[in-house]
Amino acid sequence: MNIPQSYLDDLCAFIERKHPSKEDIAKEKVRLCKEHNLKRIPTDIQILLHLPFEKAKQLRSFLQTKPIRTASGVVPIALMTRPERCPHGVCTYCPGGPGSVFGDVPQSYTGKEPSTMRSIRGNYDPYLIVINRIEQFIVLGHEFDKCDVIIQGGTFCALDKAYQEEFVTLIFKAMNDFSKLFFEGDSFDYAYFKDFFEVFGELGDENRKQRIHNRLRALKHINCEQYSREELKKIVAQELQGEESPLSLEREHQRNEHAKIKCIGLTIETKPDWGLLVHGLEMLKLGCTRIELGVQTVYDEVLRKTNRGHTLEDTKKSIQILKDLAFKLNFHMMLGLPGVTREKDIASLKEIFENPSYRPDMLKIYPCLVMPGTALYAQYKNGIFTPLTTDEAADIIVESFKFIPEYCRVMRVNRDIPTYRTEAGVDRTNLRQYVDELAKKRGITSRDIRAREITNYKGSVGTPEIKVLEYEASGGVDFFISAEYDDYLLGFVRMRFPSQELTKEITPCSALIRELHVYGPAVGVGKQERDKVQHKGIGKLLMKKAEDIARKRGKKKMLVISGVGVRGYYKQKLGYVQDGPYVSKAL
Repeated sequence: MNIPQSYLDDLCAFIERKHPSKEDIAKEKVRLCKEHNLKRIPTDIQILLHLPFEKAKQLRSFLQTKPIRTASGVVPIALMTRPERCPHGVCTYCPGGPGSVFGDVPQSYTGKEPSTMRSIRGNYDPYLIVINRIEQFIVLGHEFDKCDVIIQGGTFCALDKAYQEEFVTLIFKAMNDFSKLFFEGDSFDYAYFKDFFEVFGELGDENRKQRIHNRLRALKHINCEQYSREELKKIVAQELQGEESPLSLEREHQRNEHAKIKCIGLTIETKPDWGLLVHGLEMLKLGCTRIELGVQTVYDEVLRKTNRGHTLEDTKKSIQILKDLAFKLNFHMMLGLPGVTREKDIASLKEIFENPSYRPDMLKIYPCLVMPGTALYAQYKNGIFTPLTTDEAADIIVESFKFIPEYCRVMRVNRDIPTYRTEAGVDRTNLRQYVDELAKKRGITSRDIRAREITNYKGSVGTPEIKVLEYEASGGVDFFISAEYDDYLLGFVRMRFPSQELTKEITPCSALIRELHVYGPAVGVGKQERDKVQHKGIGKLLMKKAEDIARKRGKKKMLVISGVGVRGYYKQKLGYVQDGPYVSKAL
């Protein structure tokens, strides 16, 4: 759609003058269409794409689409590995996988989840998927230089090691190559970006998709560091032939420390029996910072009935090892499994916080769904199994809010599976909204991290108060150190005194920083925007507090498990140095 410059000028002037709501902008767009004789109302995305980049940045908070995506301060990128079975077989409730009733799709998925569909469109090529996702966030008007990547699609650690390393290397290479191709110094080349991705073309045009993929494939197998930006543009345009070069994880890690698009975190999904020391060390090498661990239940009998392939002892051992390597842990817990009553489900969610052997940093709660093609589907059809209803699942989740401590973040309360793909169980994809409404009705307030983030706080933020919560966890001691204002959470540090020394870098007198996070809408690296929390010194304040506590407790060394792209922050701003897979500092 061609939008007249006069229309754009009038709309920009209106926004700058009035600071209007989305509703007021929509009304003004209609009025201006009549005034400028436009037959169609331009979308907010179309308006952003027609503006110069700096003007689009200035007005994006008014025109931004889906702002919640980056409300926690980072751009989330989820991508799937190729479809492969888990080595132990298939859990009774698990859909998908090669040759499933849904076709050849990743294990545990149906092919219709948003991240699965993006991966299928990209032919499970991490290079294409990551670049496509960054492109989408730019088009939607988001900051895009801090990416939080999650690899989904089954038990990653069980895949071939060479495939694991290639997959992760290409993730980093995608961010690095995008940075080199579309930035001239510190300036983003918006005009070239729009031409490259043909942003005004038809979204469903298969020929357009192939043209873009061909341009990207021209860069995928060459070492882009050997070429200037102008030479890369010629390679893309097929005016110059690039020379193929072997992939190098170490090289792409080093590039990402200085790239414009930085990987601030890498998450890998695995099971407890594939989350032991040998797997943890491999994940450290890849640059992983967070593990999504399929705990599912605290009952051994349920693990056996559902063919999980591991025991509770495996679960506890995995948790301890991964925490002692400094990983953040996000537990997946499943409600309504065979043989589990409402009371046992509530007790299990209480157990994971009261028992020091568990105590997750984050939590995803999944009501068990009956999926076609699973063993559980047959049990359901034979009347052996009855899944939770939406009301029953919401009831259990709301009750669990009473036990969830302030150091935990509830990430999800339902699978991202369309209800038309399920046979029985929870029938609302907006279960979280339903849960929040029920909690409000019962007068139950969650104190988890997500409930207290300062993302949508209105007004100026004053001097934060630093609070320290200390608790035992998996044989060690954990600290949740938070910066708060008016009971809103501005940021936090997770520090651990480990129970064992599992790498040569971790000494008996070491403390571990497992996470540093400052909340608020994503702000570009090194930039400060009025009324936004990131990059206002809170990270330094929290790190200083953690270092002071560690020093007073006799610790001589601090190690940080840092996202590869954030290592420069610790080195340049806080005096840390590279120390194996960590950055460290003498205290």
